[in-house]
Amino acid sequence: MTTQFWEKSREINATLTNLLFKPVHRRILLGLSKASQQTSPWILKKRLLPLLCLISFFLVLLLNSFPPAVAQLPPQPRQEIRGVWLSGNDFSVFRNRSQVQAAMSQLRQLNFNTVYPVVWNDGYTQYPSAIMQKEGIPFFFKGIDGQDVIADIITQARRQGLLAIPWFEFGFMVPLTSELASQHPDWLTQKGDGTQTSISAAGEVAWLNPFHPEVQNFIRELVVEVMAKYDADGVQFDDHTSLPVDFGYDKYTISLYTQETGNPPPPNPQAQAWIKWRADKITAFMVDLYQTVKAKKPNAIFSVAPNYYNFAYKMQLQDWLNWVRFGIVDELVMQVYRNDVESFIAQITRPEILETQQIIPTGIGIMAGLRNRPVAIPQIQSQVEAVQQRGLGIGFFYYESLWDIAPEPAEQRQSAFAALFPNSALRDISQNTPRQPTFNTISLPLYPKPSLGQRVRGYFLEVAIANGQPKRILLDTGSAGLRVPKEFLGNSPIQRTGQNIKEVLSDGTILEGELVYANVRFGLIPTAEPVPVQIVSSRQCSADKPKCSANSGVPFSGIIGVNYFEKSLPYNPLRKLPGNLSNGFIIVGNGGSNNNGSLILGLTAENQAGFKMASWSQQPEINGVPGKRWDSRLNKVCLTVAGSSAKNLCNSRAIADTGTINGLTEFKSASTAGKLKPGVLGSANAVKVGINGIFDYSLTPGTRDGFNRWNLSISPQSELAIFVNPGIALFDKYDVLFDQVNGKQGFRSRR
Repeated sequence: MTTQFWEKSREINATLTNLLFKPVHRRILLGLSKASQQTSPWILKKRLLPLLCLISFFLVLLLNSFPPAVAQLPPQPRQEIRGVWLSGNDFSVFRNRSQVQAAMSQLRQLNFNTVYPVVWNDGYTQYPSAIMQKEGIPFFFKGIDGQDVIADIITQARRQGLLAIPWFEFGFMVPLTSELASQHPDWLTQKGDGTQTSISAAGEVAWLNPFHPEVQNFIRELVVEVMAKYDADGVQFDDHTSLPVDFGYDKYTISLYTQETGNPPPPNPQAQAWIKWRADKITAFMVDLYQTVKAKKPNAIFSVAPNYYNFAYKMQLQDWLNWVRFGIVDELVMQVYRNDVESFIAQITRPEILETQQIIPTGIGIMAGLRNRPVAIPQIQSQVEAVQQRGLGIGFFYYESLWDIAPEPAEQRQSAFAALFPNSALRDISQNTPRQPTFNTISLPLYPKPSLGQRVRGYFLEVAIANGQPKRILLDTGSAGLRVPKEFLGNSPIQRTGQNIKEVLSDGTILEGELVYANVRFGLIPTAEPVPVQIVSSRQCSADKPKCSANSGVPFSGIIGVNYFEKSLPYNPLRKLPGNLSNGFIIVGNGGSNNNGSLILGLTAENQAGFKMASWSQQPEINGVPGKRWDSRLNKVCLTVAGSSAKNLCNSRAIADTGTINGLTEFKSASTAGKLKPGVLGSANAVKVGINGIFDYSLTPGTRDGFNRWNLSISPQSELAIFVNPGIALFDKYDVLFDQVNGKQGFRSRR
């Protein structure tokens, strides 16, 4: 109870202090005149302190009387990071078992809680790697007794209650003379002038191409190997899991950029669109690494240690703030290696740090010293105190410079660290649960053309499957499930089921192929877990519809069915988006132009404004399909077709379907069609479809596919008396909302 009271009191005091001691708030709250503001701030605080305590006391009592209100208070403080990097320079120490044991014991006694042992550095792994052995790259880093040094560090750290998070220090950086660079010259990227190296803190280095699938697969395999070999508490990537802004002018990247944008990369490496394209590609790979790590160990910590954001994004193409917002970072340690205290404080109070520390454990990387540039303990003390005052954690670079290589004696340094961390603050990864994005809604572009093949009209969403290259796939609101050709898959692991499934499309196309589970990204947004995907291996036409798309000669460009009326697997993959993004979506069309439309993921009160809602009917649950199922065919739809017997018949059913190019009216009985015959309607057969008070759509039939062509069908075997599908042209006149939580469809006129 005492702890609970103190935490609440501290939160309330912080809020009241903010109100009381900011001039405008203070004047309003206490009714002070402008003249009274001349009083000394210290005297004012002293006078107000009793009032502050009294208000705080009564507010806490009040909060304790209303449990629902207490639930709205901010969460308890996140686990504090007190870490140290174990760099390549430290391996002369850690090759000795007894010194490892002594070091971990000493760190525990001084109330550290995390170590980051380097596992990837200078083109070599610091552990015996089967992947590097396959590459024919030697291993040099055995312990004195031939032991695996990384295994020893992790074992001893855990015995002391410390987290051990392997650190991939070099990221995409390698020496140009390394075996890896020599064996895979096509893995390297370059500057516009053909230069392959840059100068870094590690000297002159080359850069592996972050956009090359073989490079990505190599890094991914190392991460998987470390997670499996050591059951690691997590993994950390620092400022070298990036690319200097001048790079990206290799043949592979130029070809990829040209293919995706229609233009070659600009000669100016700092052109904004070129920066964003490369940064987004690195973000996509980080999403894949995150999903890979979580698949191995869901509560593992995915840690990043970048530079400050403005530099990281503009100069290193590291969009780490969006990584945090997307929910793919579990902790962040921003490197701030400054001697000047004012400059140091300016960096740790940047808006991106203030934002990040509200979301995840956040620390600041502090330089403890280098062999040729030791740092005195007073500087370390002042920086630690500045960090602690702002509720941030700490990571020291690096272990030996804590006290072994320093201007002061080891005992003096250790005493100073003991004073900085007087209390224990152990960490526990069991509390590290999957995170949600920090935003409730996001808009993704819907392109007018697919990546593969041709289509008269459609909306195409950029989707990456198993970390494959993004492909623009048909967004179909009339079907459910993701169905793609095999070549759309990337190199990330997939879960095979061995189950061959069949899907018959409305035009008679039969899709067959294996059902697998894979990680999927929509734009840069990953699904929360692997989703079912049909890998289409064959297409053919049904006997009754021999002119289906399978016989058109056009390659299959994939379908992402986002209807909530699944009959079997695969289900609508949007169901597995994280957080609020899974609750529904809105399609904003392009009005029939060549511009992009929009897919708005995540329904909020704001983006639902102006929609008029109709209800779907709920359906029984199906095993393996998460969430509620809804028959998305609308009821009580009124239909008029000039020249037929259908004159304002309000017993029709209708669907809003982006996957159908032309409009369709299907009558069960020929009598409803009157004198009209099946086929394409003419201009005399005006069509009007609507639901009173919801939407009112009318069209004069013509000959233009995707815009005004309308077909009439008579199907005695149909389960419905009248079925209407206005096709994609409906989305030219209405924004359409799909609410999978409440089973509703919304229409908002675009006029």
